[in-house]
Amino acid sequence: MNDIQTLIEKAWEDRSLLQQADTVETINTIIEKLDKGALRVAEPTSDGWKVNEWIKKAVIMYFPTRKMETIKVGPFEFHDKIPLKNDYAGLGVRVVPHALARHGAYVAKGVVMMPSYVNIGAYVDSGTMVDTWATVGSCAQVGKNVHLSGGVGLGGVLEPVQAAPVIIEDGAFIGSRCIIVEGVRVGKEAVLGANVTITGSTKVIDVTGDQPVEYKGYVPERSVVIPGTYTKKFPAGEFQVPTALIIGQRKASTDLKTSLNDALRENNVAV
Repeated sequence: MNDIQTLIEKAWEDRSLLQQADTVETINTIIEKLDKGALRVAEPTSDGWKVNEWIKKAVIMYFPTRKMETIKVGPFEFHDKIPLKNDYAGLGVRVVPHALARHGAYVAKGVVMMPSYVNIGAYVDSGTMVDTWATVGSCAQVGKNVHLSGGVGLGGVLEPVQAAPVIIEDGAFIGSRCIIVEGVRVGKEAVLGANVTITGSTKVIDVTGDQPVEYKGYVPERSVVIPGTYTKKFPAGEFQVPTALIIGQRKASTDLKTSLNDALRENNVAV
């Protein structure tokens, strides 16, 4: 693996190497390993999450090594550089028309894809539901038994290569039309109510105690989160700016497959 990484780093610095067969073969091997889950753009460690920048570099360099091709799926036609993922029956994945995943995205056994989209470099672990019109951006990492509700948008990231991807940890429930971008990490079993938007600079404020506790880029484990606002001063006056409010904790006794409505009701939030 060190040899492969070294070759990728050399090609990243000298793009003329993309004309050589061994470089192209190495990049293709990495994409195949991403597709099968043998490699990941980011992976959990004992010290948190590690971003494998060299794998992101390989994904970026995969595009210029590919030629545009016509892809026909029944009466539908596409024109792209990257083939679609296939053999879902063999993978044990349920795919409802018109769900699409690109080659180089890992979709584990037991995943359900309603009409949705999973981009190259993404990792979707077992038991996860990718609901209708949800999008899993390039390199986003989604854990086991996650529910991405209808219209959820998980941002993708390739460049800059040191940037962390969006990470949704095991058992999280992401409500309808939520938008999670810019490397935000949602902790295990957290519950996000509908329309929560979190960017790298969004304030995530825990309002359950006597004093607010502020986070950025992270939603703590088992948090129950709803959209909110706070007042910010501008030259033109004071205006309301979007935020995310932690209004409670998912109870330890709650079944991991609890509905979003149940989790919110437990914390006295109307739905």
